[in-house]
Amino acid sequence: MPRAADYVPIFRRRREGKTNYHSRRTLVVSRRPFITVFVSDRNVSAQLHVPEKVGDRVVAQAHSRELVEQGWRASRKSLPAAYLVGYLLGLRALKVGVSSAVLYTGVRAFIPGSRIAAVVAGARDAGLDVPASEDALPDESRLRGDHVAEYAKALRDSGLYEQRFSGYVKSGFDPSDYPKLVEEVKAKLKGAMAS
Repeated sequence: MPRAADYVPIFRRRREGKTNYHSRRTLVVSRRPFITVFVSDRNVSAQLHVPEKVGDRVVAQAHSRELVEQGWRASRKSLPAAYLVGYLLGLRALKVGVSSAVLYTGVRAFIPGSRIAAVVAGARDAGLDVPASEDALPDESRLRGDHVAEYAKALRDSGLYEQRFSGYVKSGFDPSDYPKLVEEVKAKLKGAMAS
C-alpha cells in the first residue's frame, strides 16, 4: 500500500478515461476552435466548439442522420458517410464565420485513414482549414466509396453478396452505386447550404 507522501491523486475524468488534461489544457490555451467526432454503432456525429472560460460553446454540428434527408440510402457509419458529415460541418462552420479549427480526439488515439480522418477530410474539402497530414487522410477513392463498390461487384455472382450486403438488399440500394450517391449527396449539401 502506498504511503501518504507517495500517493498522487488522479482526476476522476482521467481515471474514467474521458479526459486527457494535458492535451485539453493545450487546446484551451490556444483558444482555437476545435472539432470533436463521435462514431457510434449506427451514426457519425461531429461538432465544432469554441473554448470559453465557462466551458466550450458549440457553434456548428453535423450528424449522419441529416444525410438521409438529402437522399443518403447507404450506411450512416461508413467512411463515405463520415466524409459527408465532415463536409456538412465544414460548410456550417464557414457560414458562422469560422475559417480554421483543430481536431481534438481527447483520450482516443488518432488512426490514419479512419472515419475520424474522413471527417477531417470532408471539413477540409468544404473549405475549413484543419491542419492534417495528407498521409493521415483516407484516399479520395475510399472517401467516394469505390472500395465498397468494387467489393460488391466482386461478390455479385457468389452467394456471399446477399449475406454481406443484406441491409442494402432490403433497402433496395445497390452498393456498386456508392460513388455516384456520394457525389449526389455532396452536391445537395452544398446547394442546401448556399441557399
